Amino acid sequence: MGGSGSAGSAPLRVAVAGLGFGEQVHLPALAACALTEPVALWHPRAERLEQACAASGLPGFSDFDALLADPSIEALVIATPPGPRFELAKAAIAAGKHLLLEKPVALNAEQVQELQRLALGAGVCVGVDFEYRAVPLFQQLAALLQQGAIGTPWLVKLDWLMGSRADPQRPWSWYSQRSEGGGVLGALGTHAFDTLHWLIGPTRALSATCSTAIGERPFASGKGPGPGLEAGSAPVDAEDIALVQLELETASGQSVPAQVSLASVTRPGRGYWIELYGSDGSLVLGSSNQGDYVHGFQLWQARAGESLQLVEPDPQLAFERTWVDGRVAPVQRILHGWATAVREGRPMVPGLSEAALSQACCDLALRSAQGGLRLRP
Repeated sequence: MGGSGSAGSAPLRVAVAGLGFGEQVHLPALAACALTEPVALWHPRAERLEQACAASGLPGFSDFDALLADPSIEALVIATPPGPRFELAKAAIAAGKHLLLEKPVALNAEQVQELQRLALGAGVCVGVDFEYRAVPLFQQLAALLQQGAIGTPWLVKLDWLMGSRADPQRPWSWYSQRSEGGGVLGALGTHAFDTLHWLIGPTRALSATCSTAIGERPFASGKGPGPGLEAGSAPVDAEDIALVQLELETASGQSVPAQVSLASVTRPGRGYWIELYGSDGSLVLGSSNQGDYVHGFQLWQARAGESLQLVEPDPQLAFERTWVDGRVAPVQRILHGWATAVREGRPMVPGLSEAALSQACCDLALRSAQGGLRLRP
């Protein structure tokens, strides 16, 4: 899957905005996908842009308006930090460019919904990089659920306990700021909520508890976030732990309780585990590999009255290539689906509808944690 192109259609000419995940993952994924071609880079800092252009051989833009004015660029991947993403996406839509957005797509669900309205009016295709929908064992899990492997779903439990920010000396950054889209809900919750909506159905109500275990972090290389803050450390107000109780609704209208535990400060951490229990059995998917969210996953199934048994991976869902950076393969698969949707003139799934629902859950989780309320989207 995700390798062959469509006969007679030229590759989608794509620029990459943002040179963290964009350079590390999107660039090789775009180059490897038969339906896309990376053609330019954008970054506001000239020194960083020159470095990436020299490494990739691609032209660069530090002026975003100039990038959008280039008629040879058909589409953009926006992989910047969350803060500027909304305004960049709005400008790109106004210029008629198709988009593939990293998540969180914006700082709140209202901004995502505004992008959705603008994209519909402009007739552009906007995809969202919910990579877990493209990971083979996640796809196999979804297929088993569709086949009725657990019967009527009764309970879902998702633990995503990571140690990536457990070191108090890890430098302060935008991730430390809730106002800039930082925190574990934006980083992990957006994926977790989308996965539950994909596998079971949309959220109808939720309640949450959030906390910040490490409340202060040092500046990297003595660089602070503003005047008077050039040395020392700064406070962290973004949550690094979130516990969320949800009520999901299946296509048949059944209510299914779900429990989500998210953390970025649990060292060494359990990793990612999702458990689904129903009238006819159970499914468990998980990995303790914190360095690679593709390699290391395993899937187990238990039929009613039986113990869990390892499920062999479906070879038809396997990636065509194993990358050193496991993130490239699922992103390539998402890019292939996006480019296909662009060329066929249809909406992309996952897209802004899915992102809006996921972001609404993040927003409501923060509100619930602050007010102690059970809220509905």
